Amino acid sequence: MKTLTVRPYQPSDCEAVHRIAADTAFFGAPIERYLDDRRLFTDYFYAYYTDYEPEHSWVAVDSETGEVAGFLTGCVDTQRKEEVQRRQVTPAVLRRLLRGHYRLGIKTFRYLNRLFWSDRRREWPEVDLSSHPAHLHINLCEAYRGMGAGRMLMQCYLSQLRELGVPGVHLGTTDQNKAACRLYEKTGFQLLGERPTRVWEGIIAEPVRYRVYGMILVG
Repeated sequence: MKTLTVRPYQPSDCEAVHRIAADTAFFGAPIERYLDDRRLFTDYFYAYYTDYEPEHSWVAVDSETGEVAGFLTGCVDTQRKEEVQRRQVTPAVLRRLLRGHYRLGIKTFRYLNRLFWSDRRREWPEVDLSSHPAHLHINLCEAYRGMGAGRMLMQCYLSQLRELGVPGVHLGTTDQNKAACRLYEKTGFQLLGERPTRVWEGIIAEPVRYRVYGMILVG
């Protein structure tokens, strides 16, 4: 029987973290369902955590093989993250894009168009960053789900935030990620808001709702 342990993220975990992120980006399935080149996704959405704030990320590993089974990437100050994203991460991705680093196709253009209009329609529930400044992303390989890795990763990160005196944390998901929503609720997160989104139109038949969960850690 496989057993898992959780430890702090190390630079050598970067490739595995990016791979798992892309392998699970479409409601737990690979991102190629809606994007032509997974490097565009990982460079834009995960480079901040692995390159600029790795000290707040954790990995679950197979105790026997050492294989990375899942991860939690964390950020203690969302406003700082957004500033680094705007000033450094996004320009780096745009430079690679202009140099032809990424493979672009109709799936990518359709997704970016839906994402643009989703933002314009303000489909993402707002979060009070004064009370919930930290956030997280958590992903697990399919073969290691149901083994308690998500709970262990959460416990390590939440303990770290409490030691740092961070007042609260939030995360985003959709109502389609039912197992993840159950994990968040069992861990103590509360639903802060949800809104319908059309960003997945034409890809998934069911209506999708963005959800934001939050937890107060001190006070």
